[in-house]
Amino acid sequence: MQQNFMDTREDPLSLDRIRNVLIRLEDTIIFGIIERAQFALNARIYQRGAFKELTDTGFDGSWLEWFLKEIETFHAKARRYTSPDEYPFSKDLPPPLLPPLSFPKILYQHPNCVDLNVNPSILSFYTRTVVPRITHRATLELAARNRAKGITGDAEYEDDGNYGSAATLDVELLQAISKRVHYGKFVSESKFQSNPAAFVPHILRKDRNALGDLITKPAVERAVLNRLGKKASHYGADIGMDGEVKKSPKTIPRRRMSATRSPQVDTQARDLPKTDLALSSDGTLVEESEEEHSEWKIDVEEVKHLYEKWIIPLTKEVEVEYLIHRLDGLTEEQINALRQQGDAQPTEGASRPPTTTTS
Repeated sequence: MQQNFMDTREDPLSLDRIRNVLIRLEDTIIFGIIERAQFALNARIYQRGAFKELTDTGFDGSWLEWFLKEIETFHAKARRYTSPDEYPFSKDLPPPLLPPLSFPKILYQHPNCVDLNVNPSILSFYTRTVVPRITHRATLELAARNRAKGITGDAEYEDDGNYGSAATLDVELLQAISKRVHYGKFVSESKFQSNPAAFVPHILRKDRNALGDLITKPAVERAVLNRLGKKASHYGADIGMDGEVKKSPKTIPRRRMSATRSPQVDTQARDLPKTDLALSSDGTLVEESEEEHSEWKIDVEEVKHLYEKWIIPLTKEVEVEYLIHRLDGLTEEQINALRQQGDAQPTEGASRPPTTTTS
C-alpha cells in the first residue's frame, strides 16, 4: 500500500519515509514484471496507427497510448494527478470532478518553470527495450507452439492476441516506474534542505557532475540491487501444487579436461561415456552432470539490470535536474542565506531541519 501524502503523522521529506516508499515500489515493479512476462511481446500494440479501429476514431497513436489516455482521463477526473508524487503520460487531461485536496507544499518550483516530467523517456525506453526483454521467454514459447502447428518464419513470432491484458499490465507497470523515478525529486529536496551550503555553489555553476556526486551513495545502490535480486528470486519462484518450488534439470560443468584439443583429449574422451562430454568454445572437454535448479517465472538478472542500467540512472538524472533549478527565482539575499545553512563539506547522517515553504 502506497503512502498517502495527506498523512501528516510523519515528515514527507524524511529519508526514512522516502526509503520505505521506494522499497514498496520495488515490490510493485517486480510483481508487475512477473504479470507482464506471462504474455508475448505483442509488438503491434506499441506501433502507432496499427489499429484501424483507433484511426477510424481519429486517434493516431498506439494501442498502449490510447489505453494510457483513456485510463488517465478517468484518473484525472478522480484528481489523481493533483498529488505531488503522480505524473501522467498523457496530455490534455480533464480537470478533477472533485474539489482539490490541500497538500502540503513539499517540492520547490518557480512559477515560470515547467514541471519536470520524464514520462516520455520512460515510455520510449519501456516499449523499445524493457518489454522485449521481460517477455522474451513467452515470445519464444509462442514461436515454438506456432512451429508445432506448421507456422514458420516471421509468422512464428506473431502476437498472442492478448492486447487488452498486455496493455493493462503495461499501464500499471509504467505508472509504478514513473512514480519511482520521479521520487528522485523528493530525495533531492530532502538532501538539499539537510545541507543547502553543500549544494548552492554547484547549483550556481550548473555543475551536474558535482551535484551527482553529492547525491550518489554507491553502497546504497549496491544494497538496492542485492535486495532486488533476493526479492525477484522469492517472488518469481514457480511454486508447484505441493507448495514447493518447482525444479527442472540443469546441465552444469563438472570437470574441465584440457585447454586445447590434442591426442591427450582424444584419450580422455575414450575414458568417459560419450553422453557426459561437451566441448567448450575454447576446445576444452567438459564432463557434465544433471542437477536440479529452481524455476522462476522471470529472469532475476533482468530485474537487477532494469534497475542498475535504467531506473537508477534515470532517477539520478531527475534528482540532478531538480537541483539545477532549485534556486530559480530566489533573490541574491535568499541564496546567500542558504549558503549559511549547513556545512559546505557535507557529512553522512546530517540531520535535516524542519520543512520550510520556499517561494
